[in-house]
Amino acid sequence: MVETYTHKENVPQQSEAIVIYTGWERHALVGSDIRLSCSFFSWRWTSDDVTFSWSYRADGARDSISVFHYTGGAPYVDNKGPFRDRLEFVGNPGRRDGSILLKNLDYGDNGTFTCDAKNPPDIAGVITGAIIGAVLGLLVLIVVIYYLMRFLVARRVFNLSV
Repeated sequence: MVETYTHKENVPQQSEAIVIYTGWERHALVGSDIRLSCSFFSWRWTSDDVTFSWSYRADGARDSISVFHYTGGAPYVDNKGPFRDRLEFVGNPGRRDGSILLKNLDYGDNGTFTCDAKNPPDIAGVITGAIIGAVLGLLVLIVVIYYLMRFLVARRVFNLSV
């Protein structure tokens, strides 16, 4: 049994979050191949800097290990891990697909595979939104201070004339 879980980036709504889709639980026979799908949805264009990362946690294990990474247009398979000769990138980043193919399944492959995708325009949207929010907050604070000062000065002038 090979399990995959969906991972979603938790990003404020106005930054147009990226949503990642994977299959829930997959079953395959020992000796067969299995495609672990990972795709994402974003309102932004797909960047040349899109990245996909896959990690694996064996059943009963506490820690995950990184088994695959796609960045800069090139796939990188962990060359020392349990899948070094059996993992192949079959996705199409231009179509927002970061799927991998695990070949010649073994009993020891049972565990949880997790996909993570990043599309830099979405990450930049968070930073831009934070900057705009900070600037607007500062402007509101300046306006409030200005009107407070005017009120206090007018009140003081009124008190002096009475």
